[in-house]
Amino acid sequence: MKRSSGVRLCAAVAVSALSFALVTGCSGESSDSSSAAKGKSPEKALSAAELKKLVVTGDELPGFDVGPVKQAKAKRITTDNADCRPLTRVLSGLPPADAQASTDQLATEKAKKRPSGKPTSLEDLDENKFEGELQKSLDRDVTTVTLASYDGGGAEQALKAVSAAVKACAGGFVGEQAGTKVKFTKVTEEKAAGGGDGSVAFAAFSETDGDVAPVYGEVDRHGSTLSGYFTVNLGSMMAKKAYAVTPAVVKAQEARLT
Repeated sequence: MKRSSGVRLCAAVAVSALSFALVTGCSGESSDSSSAAKGKSPEKALSAAELKKLVVTGDELPGFDVGPVKQAKAKRITTDNADCRPLTRVLSGLPPADAQASTDQLATEKAKKRPSGKPTSLEDLDENKFEGELQKSLDRDVTTVTLASYDGGGAEQALKAVSAAVKACAGGFVGEQAGTKVKFTKVTEEKAAGGGDGSVAFAAFSETDGDVAPVYGEVDRHGSTLSGYFTVNLGSMMAKKAYAVTPAVVKAQEARLT
């Protein structure tokens, strides 16, 4: 069955977002949402082993599959714009600035239950139904969680760098991943789901063949430790529905840090 340009465009956006946003996890390193941290950070960073004991697990997140990021598929996002590098690091599943230690986890929302019935071949669906089925199959949040620990005031400075980047890069910037350039048309400050000693949340809007799709990031500070989140939902992108960094994931991780 031949699909129209509209469906092909939706598929292109989904594939682009998948390759650019979901294949993350380069951590390999041993609004009212941007409130400045006022507390004094502990001087000693936690170790990687200590962070692994604090990162969220599936026990705290019913309805999600939680496991390690597949490092073998990781492709870091880079940019020539130094002001925007803290954002591309968060969108790569990295701490916003080099840390003494870090770890990460991937939380994937389980597929929504569908009504039981006789399976229908996609070839038998008309264009609108095909697009609807594709959108529904991709309508779930995928969130990379990164914990990073810093000596001295490093965590506070890293959080400030993210806040500054959101403002400096509001007009957009160009990123690159695995040799593919992606144009971000704008960056907006969003309401953070977390709290702690300070939080910054943002949305970055990429453009593919004239179609704009958002991805979402957030960084929260708890003393000398930063928790970073990067969420993408391909189904929401295709349907042009609003979504955000997954609140349940942030709340579960925050509970382990307090």
